[in-house]
Amino acid sequence: MIILIIAWLMLMSIASFLLMGIDKQRAKSGAYRISEKTLWLSAIAGGGLGAWIGMNHFRHKTKHTNFRIGLPLVTLLQLALIAYLYIEKLN
Repeated sequence: MIILIIAWLMLMSIASFLLMGIDKQRAKSGAYRISEKTLWLSAIAGGGLGAWIGMNHFRHKTKHTNFRIGLPLVTLLQLALIAYLYIEKLN
């Protein structure tokens, strides 16, 4: 089960990273943007790490306090969940 959860988190992180990059490109070109709600949903659904890395890599949403603080918190919660499940599996 933990392998499936880790695989899901990796898949969602890749998707969230790509969403950040796509939205940054759209912002530069003036095209239709990806909503902040969609960015948050992808992060909360397991892509916290990818969204956080994408935010810093693409320098996107870095001036938004809710992203600067929220994405690291979401990531820590997701990592804590993995740690908890791993420890429970050992017991």
